[in-house]
Amino acid sequence: MIKPYISPETKLNELTLKSVIIGATLSVVLGAANAYFGLFSGLTVSASIPAAVISMAVLKAFKNSNILENNLIQTAASAGESLAAGIIFTLPALVIMGYWESFNYLETTLIAICGGVLGVLFTIPLRKALIVKEKLAFPEGVATAEVLKTGEKGGDSIKYLIIGSLLGGLYKFGFEALNLWSDLFEKAILLKERYYLYFSLNLSPALVAVGYIVGLNISFLVFLGGVISWYVGIPLYILLRGAPEELSAVQIGGEIWSSHIRYLGVGAMIVGGLWALVGLRSALEAALEAFKKGSKSLSTTSRTELDTPMSWVLIGIGVMTIPIFFIYLTLIKDVPITLFMSLIMIVAGFLFSAVAGYMAGLVGSSNNPISGVTIATILTTALLLLLLMGTSDPAKGAAGAILVGAIVCCAAAIAGDNMQDLKAGHILGSTPRNQQIMQMVGVVSGALLIAPILNLLLASKGIGLPTLLHPNPLSAPQATLMMSVASGIFGGNLPWDIIVIGGFISVLIILADEYLKRKKSNFKMPVLAVAVGLYLPFELDSSIFIGGLIAWLLEKGYQKAQNSTSVDQAKNAGLLMASGLITGEALIGILIAILTAVQWSFSISDDPLGGSLIGLLILTVILIYFYQMVSKIAKK
Repeated sequence: MIKPYISPETKLNELTLKSVIIGATLSVVLGAANAYFGLFSGLTVSASIPAAVISMAVLKAFKNSNILENNLIQTAASAGESLAAGIIFTLPALVIMGYWESFNYLETTLIAICGGVLGVLFTIPLRKALIVKEKLAFPEGVATAEVLKTGEKGGDSIKYLIIGSLLGGLYKFGFEALNLWSDLFEKAILLKERYYLYFSLNLSPALVAVGYIVGLNISFLVFLGGVISWYVGIPLYILLRGAPEELSAVQIGGEIWSSHIRYLGVGAMIVGGLWALVGLRSALEAALEAFKKGSKSLSTTSRTELDTPMSWVLIGIGVMTIPIFFIYLTLIKDVPITLFMSLIMIVAGFLFSAVAGYMAGLVGSSNNPISGVTIATILTTALLLLLLMGTSDPAKGAAGAILVGAIVCCAAAIAGDNMQDLKAGHILGSTPRNQQIMQMVGVVSGALLIAPILNLLLASKGIGLPTLLHPNPLSAPQATLMMSVASGIFGGNLPWDIIVIGGFISVLIILADEYLKRKKSNFKMPVLAVAVGLYLPFELDSSIFIGGLIAWLLEKGYQKAQNSTSVDQAKNAGLLMASGLITGEALIGILIAILTAVQWSFSISDDPLGGSLIGLLILTVILIYFYQMVSKIAKK
């Protein structure tokens, strides 16, 4: 039994007005940053630790603040990041496919609120079973608790987050606002119209930071997916079918990848998502059992074991279903089919929220297969709606499948985040019910502004496919993938031969992963990481891989360090600075979008003045500084 940092008998101010206001504000800010970065890269990372550090810094300006109040603030703040992931993975698909012209405020907000609140409600009965009885690891929750305890004792960890944010923000402002350099290094060669060689690197420090946070194993697998697409798929395509005429070597690769080869990622993601369901069967059984046990023992007199009553949970689930039903009804205009969609949403949302909560305890929120289970939900829903509705209105059917997937994705993303935060609270001695309330505060506050933020990005930068107005839009890789699957089921226009090959690649990766598991290898091959790499542009894959290499090199240095305390401080500093690089770049990106929307431009030139070599030089300097700073801390 873990002894809480603050004993159950000690009563401190937790759920205060300032904690609600600060938590709600940070939820909006971190949610906006994650929305921008997720649309740009197709990946998101947990914001619990940055939120904890920011809240510590803010609370220093107030008297009588304490660690439990701090924990409630990070609980609300991290909810905004998770909710943004659920939204941007799905709803932009409706805009990309032309079903929505913009992000309708009422529908987007209600979907975000209902999906997020359901994610909190579905996992409330799991807390006692998975955290108290099963004692699952919940690595990000443990790390957050340690950061908060360190901050309580004093420390200057906030400076690493600030340094990273400034570097990331200044880099973004330099290339996008001032147009001083290009953020893309790209070269391609086509020999004898048959042999193709390509390399590209996105020069964004934030992408490298993502690779650093997820580590070498995952970043290598993402890069492997890119290598399969660009060094095997495209060259083979050119050998067998020839290259498009009257295009440059770089344009040839981009055309073949966007129209054909990227669908390898669709096939791999479908098979990977279905395999995730099979692989999570035991996790689902354990989560369902935990749900039953947890619901029987919620009433307790101990402050640190006081959950939201089960009666409130059931009422909340019923209330959240009502607006979802009417959203579906306005789309489908058929009551029986709408009831069917609502039933699918509730069942899938509950199952995948339970699984997400359980898996967060095993591998952490950042490694949860959210995109895989979402695409499996969309695929299954699309097939069922096809049977019920036929092909008379394919756009409506595809949109219906995506809307079901959106609720499930939001619920699953919030469920994993909620369980991590409750683990941190269990270690610190927080009151669970207060944390569950603050999770909902974070969900609602983040949801209220997510639609305007997405519309701002849509108007200023574009989302999805390039247009004359927005030739370099935010690519929204995950949402584009969801759209391809849903539309392809109803339209019958998917390149199924390439999708089948992608599925076969996924099977090979699964077999390799099973072999490594039997050998008890430290190296893992989760298939969804490779599938994401197959689908992302190569420039993103390569940048993420560099971040993983930096993490690996630093880890080698940690093994030689003598002082474990300094190693922990170095890891914390590296994580915070990497998070700052992501947050700073994303927030400046939103600021530039606002300035663009009001016709305010800082651009010095129409074309980048310094080219990609200047951008490469600046990125190199930032990464060298990052590496040396973290190494120096570890060697203290």
